[in-house]
Formats: sequence, C-alpha cells, structure tokens
Amino acid sequence: MSIRKPLDIFWFLPTHGDGRYLGSSLGARAVDHDYLKQIAQAADSLGYGGVLIPTGRACEDAWVVASSLIPVTRKLKFLVALRPATTSPTVAARQAATFDRLSDGRLLINLVAGGDTSDLEADGIFLGHDERYEHADEFLEVWKRLLAGERVDHDGRHVKVKDARLLFPAVQQPHPPLYFGGSSNRAHDTAARHVELYLSWGEPPSEVARKFADVRRRAEKEGRQVRFGMRLHVIPRETEAAAWQAAEELISQLDDDTIASAQQSLGKMDSEGQRRMRALHGGDRSKLEVAPNLWAGVGLVRGGAGTALVGDGKIIAERIEEYAALGADTFVLSGYPHLEEAWRFAELVFPHLSLAGRDAPANDAHQPARRRVAPIGEIIGYAQAPKAAQS
Repeated sequence: MSIRKPLDIFWFLPTHGDGRYLGSSLGARAVDHDYLKQIAQAADSLGYGGVLIPTGRACEDAWVVASSLIPVTRKLKFLVALRPATTSPTVAARQAATFDRLSDGRLLINLVAGGDTSDLEADGIFLGHDERYEHADEFLEVWKRLLAGERVDHDGRHVKVKDARLLFPAVQQPHPPLYFGGSSNRAHDTAARHVELYLSWGEPPSEVARKFADVRRRAEKEGRQVRFGMRLHVIPRETEAAAWQAAEELISQLDDDTIASAQQSLGKMDSEGQRRMRALHGGDRSKLEVAPNLWAGVGLVRGGAGTALVGDGKIIAERIEEYAALGADTFVLSGYPHLEEAWRFAELVFPHLSLAGRDAPANDAHQPARRRVAPIGEIIGYAQAPKAAQS
C-alpha cells in the first residue's frame, strides 16, 4: 500500500552516543565528527529531508554540530534544538539568521521548553513546568518579531529587551519554521500560538489522534493552522520475524537493575510526555508491543521518544500511513546504529512511501531508470543488470 500524500522523512544525529545495544558499551561507537558526517551525508544522499539534532548536557552542542555539517551536505535541512531559557531571544535570533543564511535556508528550529529538571537546573534554569512555557511564549514573541524585521521593546515577566533589532535577516521569512513537541495542556497552548509543526512521540494512533485534535482546536481559536508530525524509532527488516528478533537483540544486554535505575531517573522528570512514555510499558519488558507493530522497548532506558515501529518495509509504511491519515506529514526517525539503519530504512521502506520535495533514492529499483544514476546491484556476468525487486 502506497502513501499518496508526500511525506517529509527526517533522520536523527545521535550526538549523545550510538551503538548496537541499549544500555551497554558492547558494540558502542564514539560520536566524532567523521561519524556524524557519515550519517548526515547518508541521509542527504538517500532522500531524507533533514536531521534532528538534540540538546541537553548528555549531547554535544546542537548548534556547533549542525554548523559543522553545512559545507559537507547539499540539500539536508537541520532541525536544531533551541532551549529558550538558556539564552536571550536576541542572541538566538542572530544565531538563527546567521545559520539560515550560511546554509541557504536549511534551518528548522526544534523548540525545547521542557526536559529533565536536574538537567535544566544544572544550566541555571529554576522555573516550574508552566513557568517554562510562559517564558517560552514571551521568548517566541520577541524572537519572531526580530526575525520579521521589527524593532522590539518588550517588558515582560521573563523577557526584557529595549530597542532590539536584527541587522542581518534570515533567508526564510518571516522566520525559520518552528517545530515543537509537548503533551501537557500548557504545551498545547504554546504549540497553538506559535509553532508551524507539532510533533508527537510515538503513542498508539488513538492517543495521537486526540493530541492532534486538541492542538488543532486550540490553533483554530488563535486563528492559526498547525502542521503535524511524529518522532519515532524504526526497526525495519526484510521479514516481520527478523524485525522482532532485532528488537529483542537491541535490549538483550539490559538487566532488570539497569531498567529500574533508568525508570527511576526518568520518573523524576515533570514532563507529561515522558510520563506518557513510561506509562506505555511500566518498566515491564513483557508488555512492550503497545499497539500493532509499535514497540516501547527503547523507552525502558532512553528518555524522550521511546517507541519504535517494528516490521518489514511494507508493514512499517502501513503504520506510517495510519499516522499520516491523522494529519502527520513529517516523520522524524532514528534507529540503532544510526548509520546502517538510515540505509536500511531507505532500502526497505522508501519504496512504499511518497517523499516530499526529494528525488528518488538512487537505490530505489521501483523508479524509472532515467531517475537512477546506475543499475541497482552488481552487474551479472559482466553483461546484464539484475532483476528489479518485487514490491
């Protein structure tokens, strides 16, 4: 089954580390610039629309990483995390405008208002849950006006600027698009007022439908429209049985103590989205398929997005279509290890999807020969191309 609506498919740069097994150094990889460049260039050449770069003390700095990859990529967009409470809106506006110009309009902003309380406090942020969104609202009001070319005076509770202005504009107008995810009522208000695209972590479709409907309703009250997307892990294999085996292998090095410790740490967060991720499995590794082909094993030890779509290429495409039918047009994906899985997803799932604004991947045997740079696979007997794979 093909998806008729063109979709933006993004990949992920694992600036907090990568490997073949969760919770173990076995098969782990150091994250250096060469490895991140390999992932970014693979995503760029395979037809992914962009890459998400996370933030927090467990990650390399998102802006430095993204900036270093501008000259080694061509079309790839960078969804760069911005945490409002750690900087001023004027500095953030200059950063955004500079990056957007130097990348020729390839910047997207991932607004991160919440997160781990201890992580935030380590960065000097001592705002409560709702206060963080109140601050983000003020921040975005100033940030957006600056990027739109206005002179700004703002005397708010959290943000105060006088005669602020941006002398060098961004390429994208009125500002680089804002992406944002959050599951609380307060987060939905911020999404409705400010962002271009609301992202949900991978919950069962019925729950995602409720979230999308709520954000859509709130946005309509603001006189706005908001696009929607999903943040998910993926475990594609040639057969469904092989995919489920790969999922089990991913958590095969986890013991009960490691899971319990991770769940205790994640339970201290005041994030509604994180609470919902934990509630899907309750720390019980015997209850991880929370909806058809939706597996919560990643969330046993990983914060943030904790679910993966598991199956063969056709099944994963069908599950993506279910979310697309709810209104999602953007999917931000990841898989372990990220370099190999970027290739695997493109090979197994892209043939079943319609990709927005991108050329067909060079490895897609379903596309006409004129759109491919070379025959697919090794030439047989120095004389003929291999047969095209059957969908």
